[in-house]
Amino acid sequence: MAEKLLEANDVSVDFRINNEYLKAISGINLTINRGKVLALVGESGSGKSTFATSIMGLHNPEYTKVSGSIKVAGKELVGLSEKEFDDYRGVSVGMIFQDPLSSLNPLMKIGDQIAEAITVHDKNNPEVKNRVRTLLNDVGIDEEKRVADQYPHQLSGGMRQRVMIAIALANEPDLIIADEPTTALDAIIQAQILELIKDIQKKKDAGVLLITHNLDVVSELADDVAVMYAGQIVEKGSVEQIFENPKHPYTRSLLKADPNNVRPGEELYSIPGTVPSLAEMDFNKDSFLQRVPWLDEKVVNADVPEQMEEVEPGHFVRGTAWKDFSFDDVNRNED
Repeated sequence: MAEKLLEANDVSVDFRINNEYLKAISGINLTINRGKVLALVGESGSGKSTFATSIMGLHNPEYTKVSGSIKVAGKELVGLSEKEFDDYRGVSVGMIFQDPLSSLNPLMKIGDQIAEAITVHDKNNPEVKNRVRTLLNDVGIDEEKRVADQYPHQLSGGMRQRVMIAIALANEPDLIIADEPTTALDAIIQAQILELIKDIQKKKDAGVLLITHNLDVVSELADDVAVMYAGQIVEKGSVEQIFENPKHPYTRSLLKADPNNVRPGEELYSIPGTVPSLAEMDFNKDSFLQRVPWLDEKVVNADVPEQMEEVEPGHFVRGTAWKDFSFDDVNRNED
C-alpha cells in the first residue's frame, strides 16, 4: 500500500482584514504519496500558495485561522505552536520558494545560509562544511567552494534557485514543496531546474507538491494534478486524465489558453474576467462560471454540492456545469 506523505482534509484558511475574517481557501482535500508529484495549478490569486504556507505554518496566527486537518507522515500540523513548527520545518518538509533573491539573506554567504538550515536542527554536527559542499554538488554546482563563499547578488538567477533547492534538501525531508520554482528563469535554465527537481525526487523517493500555473511544467513533472480556482479544488485526477479528458470549464479554459495548444493561424484564447477578490467569493457556488457569460444564469447561480463528482476512477470534478459547457457556444453567441 502506498505511503501517504501529505493528507489534507477539509482545509480552510481565513484571513482577518479590518477586524473581519474572510475565507481564502475552503474544503481542500488532497493526498500525496511517497515518490509521487502532485501539481497544484491555477491562476495567481487562486489560493495555491496560501495552501502551501499553511502546510509550512508560515501564516501569522494573529491574522489567520487554519482549520481542518493537515498531516505530514501521519503528524497533525493544524494547531501546532510556533516552536513545534520550527522543529518540523526543513526536517519533514522542505520548501523551494519562487523568488530566491528575496528569500535568501543578502548579507550572508551562501555556505553560511545552507549551514544554518542544517545547524538549526543539529547544532553540533561536525560535518556541516562537508554537508554544505555535498548539497551544492547535488544541485549541480561544480565550483562548490567558490559558490559557498559568495553572496546571493553575485549569482545568476538559476544558481540562486539551485541554492534554494539545496537549502530545502538540507535535512533530507520526505516532502518537498516547490512554489513556482522556474518563475523568471529563461527556457534553458527552467529545463535544467525541472530536471534537477525530477532527479532529486526520484533519488530520494520524496513526495513533491508542485505549485505552478505553467502547464508545460505540469506535463513534465507531475503524476497527479489538482486544479484550483478561487480557493477551491475544481478538478483533480492523474496528469493523463486532466490533460486528455478535462471536464471542468476552468480546466478546459486553462488548456485552451496554453500557447502550446494553439494551431497555426488560430487565435490564442484568452479567459474572460478575473479571479474574484476574497470579499466576492461565494464558496457555495462555482465562482468560475461568472466568467462564462454564454452559460444560462440558472447554471451559473446554482449551488454546488460540497462533494466532488467522480466522473471516472480517480478523476473528480466540482459541480455539474461541465455538462453544459462548450466553447462552441462562444462562437454562436458572437455570430
